[in-house]
Amino acid sequence: MRHLLLSAVSLLALPAAAFAQDAETEEKSEKWDVNNPPMPTREVAIDVTEGTWMNVDVSPDGRTIAFDLLGDIYTMPIGGGAATRIAEGLAFEMQPQFSPDGEMIAFTSDRAGGDNIWVMKADGSDKRQVTDESFRLLNEPTWAPGGKYIAARKHFTTGRSLGTGEIWLYHLGGGNGVSLVKKPNDTHQKELGEPAFSSDGETIYYTKNVSPGGTFQYAQDSNRSIFEIEAYDLESGDTHTAVSGAGGAVRPTPSPDGKKIAFVRRDRGKSALYVKDLTSGEISEVYKNLDQDMQETWGVHGLYPTMDWMPDSKEIVFWAGGKIMRAGMDSEATEIPFSVNDTRDVIDPPRPTVEVAPDRFTTAMPRYAAVSPDGRTVVFQSLGKLYSMPTSGGTPRRLTRSGEGSREIFPSWSRDGSRIVYVEWTDAELGQVKTVSKTGGGARTVTNRPGHYANPVFSPDGSTIVFERGSGGYLLSDLWSDHSGIYAVPARGGAQRLVSESGFHPQYGAEGDRLFLTRRKGDKFALVSTDMNGEAEREHASAEMVTTYVVSPTGDHIAFRDNYGAYVMPLLPGPQDVGAG
Repeated sequence: MRHLLLSAVSLLALPAAAFAQDAETEEKSEKWDVNNPPMPTREVAIDVTEGTWMNVDVSPDGRTIAFDLLGDIYTMPIGGGAATRIAEGLAFEMQPQFSPDGEMIAFTSDRAGGDNIWVMKADGSDKRQVTDESFRLLNEPTWAPGGKYIAARKHFTTGRSLGTGEIWLYHLGGGNGVSLVKKPNDTHQKELGEPAFSSDGETIYYTKNVSPGGTFQYAQDSNRSIFEIEAYDLESGDTHTAVSGAGGAVRPTPSPDGKKIAFVRRDRGKSALYVKDLTSGEISEVYKNLDQDMQETWGVHGLYPTMDWMPDSKEIVFWAGGKIMRAGMDSEATEIPFSVNDTRDVIDPPRPTVEVAPDRFTTAMPRYAAVSPDGRTVVFQSLGKLYSMPTSGGTPRRLTRSGEGSREIFPSWSRDGSRIVYVEWTDAELGQVKTVSKTGGGARTVTNRPGHYANPVFSPDGSTIVFERGSGGYLLSDLWSDHSGIYAVPARGGAQRLVSESGFHPQYGAEGDRLFLTRRKGDKFALVSTDMNGEAEREHASAEMVTTYVVSPTGDHIAFRDNYGAYVMPLLPGPQDVGAG
């Protein structure tokens, strides 16, 4: 622990005065003070003796409990009673954690515009922001023994908006922090979080989703081991599994004497509180009536609220059933009663009058835009129909004569700019690939059967159209779902021919003898090309965060989108994978 913290100091770039904020930080805090909104607020009274999803912590001397309720933080005597609010306002503040000396409380707050780690004195005074993240937001603080460092969970999203967590360490004086437990890769979508320091400061326990694969799946089987508790050794950087087994293990809570760890797991669909003896490995059930944990869903702020041991390591204080409870290894659980009688400030939402079904309205969302080869015309879809208009501006006009029950998608131009190929869908007839003149009018159907089609494109000479043929199901009909893959068909219509059994977004370069496709390869998306029989494959580029590749008409360059940024790079003539991103 000592060696890591000494090296971390140089990485954190601490300010000269550990508790000082520079003028820029103060100005930013004023600008983004959630507690002082530029609109009127309204006060609402509350008087409750129960709460939902309350994070609980016990002071080191065992005399005081801190907890959160509806975005405010409270303290009260260990025996219960009327709670004293120490953090309030419109900001949502949660997860209070007493410092090792009991004089301060770390907590998560969005009062500066997004979730960050803050600290305050135990009476609620002198609130100060420790971390300053504006995008990779933080929560779940845990104090290192000695009270100089705080570890927390930093959230990383992916293109799906879901993501994973990392465990970061911060000095109490601020700085950029240092990563301790890192995510496997940029596309990983499995939860990691709930950090907790061991009493000797040598280990950080945390929860990790260990189910197969790197993509998040809803409604996994909680009777198995979705989550396990791992231990990170701060001296060596090594990790090992501390708690595993059927029903999983979440919310690690090591005891003050360092001999035990409390955690939450499932028992036949019900969440229960358990304790593991770290020497013998024996696991004992302490309390069986917890509220349901979040193992099958998503737990950015934790899979169960925080809990804490009493200083003698004999009892645990936790939230369940709306109450704060206290239970020991050899004693029945008892309630610690609390009452909160105060107010909340709320902002009434705007409620504009909106006509639900007007006869006419103006659309403002074009989709699937495709620009002609000469750059003068753009075709796009709005409300399921294709429209054409000059790129210089003007009034859009309908391109086709399809009926009201159809939807037109995926338009693409021929290289000479004379025709457009697209997919038309109806719920009754499913999909067809069609072509239409650039001037519009009647369309020609080129596929000889219904199907689930996408992304049709002309070959450079205009004689062939290639497209994706997929399977249905889920929200679509499962009819005509056989033999998915990349297919080719004559542009005048006819029989379909399989080119490749896998891949998507087919496209051509300068010549018609090779077809470019995007394929998933492990954790990456790769741009590959094959001949028109799906053979002689070459891999040209690959990256973890790239999902869309576009080959230039000359075949000399690739445009791609990497995590919300657009880029261009040369396309080498051979099979070299030059990477992307």
